[in-house]
Amino acid sequence: MRQVSSDPQSGLQVRENVPLAPYTTFGVGGPARYFAEATAEEHVYQAMEFAAGRRVPLFVLGGGSNILVADAGFQGLVLRMALRGIEAPAGAAAGKVAAAAGEDWDRFVEWCVDHDLAGVECMSGIPGTVGATPVQNVGAYGQEVGDVISSVRVLDRQERRTLELGAAECRFAYRSSIFNTTHRDRYVILKVRFDLRPRGEPCLAHGDLKNSFAAGTAPPTLREVRDTVLRIRKSKGMILSPDDADSKSVGSFFKNPVVSEATVRRAEEQARRRGCLAPDEHIPRFETKEGVWKISAAFLIERAGFRKGHGNERVGISRKHALALVNRGGARAQDVLALVRDIQAVVRSTFGIELITEAVLLGFAPPAKPLAG
Repeated sequence: MRQVSSDPQSGLQVRENVPLAPYTTFGVGGPARYFAEATAEEHVYQAMEFAAGRRVPLFVLGGGSNILVADAGFQGLVLRMALRGIEAPAGAAAGKVAAAAGEDWDRFVEWCVDHDLAGVECMSGIPGTVGATPVQNVGAYGQEVGDVISSVRVLDRQERRTLELGAAECRFAYRSSIFNTTHRDRYVILKVRFDLRPRGEPCLAHGDLKNSFAAGTAPPTLREVRDTVLRIRKSKGMILSPDDADSKSVGSFFKNPVVSEATVRRAEEQARRRGCLAPDEHIPRFETKEGVWKISAAFLIERAGFRKGHGNERVGISRKHALALVNRGGARAQDVLALVRDIQAVVRSTFGIELITEAVLLGFAPPAKPLAG
């Protein structure tokens, strides 16, 4: 293990008091006490030693697309993953592809589409890095990354060694894995390996995509599906763009609740008593492969009275998508949390259902427990 140093000639370069807001899509938050970028795997080891030597926590940052930083910043070392590269050792036609953790996710998806590899086309336009996708088992429009991941190369922070975790070991479920549940903060993801389908047909499981291609006489190509997903996401403010004020967000701030059939019935009865649901109306939902129901958080939010565009001059709900909270200019983290708690409280009283946040909260004390209901 190399000696950790801030000397650019000897490895990891560490800077002090670096503003974190520019490294996030929300553009909110204070500085990191220490900040570094990992462009080689050895830098991750060096960062661990640096943080341990100064007795400060280490936080690994990807693309900053799913994080809310506290106004006071983070009193530790933020290590931004900048490992790059896409590999297909047996050739793209074999479908076995690996991507470094710091590789841009949408660039990776485009690469796969260009090489006629199916399995990730519906996840086009999702901001962030490849290494962040296994953590929450990122998914969109009928696909989840856990369905095509074969293994994940990680650094075990406890045992100070690298190892390969198979997909089963990652325990992928809806927006979760061991990386954000049972083994949170234990592993640093270095590389992700995928098993994709060469010349496979695109996934058209989602209603928006089915409707988009319903009139077609031939199955759409992967490129056509990618382009359609990008168009749909842009219409909802889910494509990062300096010209779109509604895209200054972390995407969907809340998870779609996954509940039992009995919970759905109770929620509907409670909402009808409050006049938020018609007698013959039901909460939009679909059954998961685990036999429970995923219901629309956006529907709950809007029926609880939070319409698109709700908010003030600093922070609010996107005008295009009820799940996206946006920084309208000069927002502080506390402004965001106040709106989050307000939404959670009213949805709870209206439907009896807790909304859980998707966004990672960094630098808050105490931790994010109140945001989980």
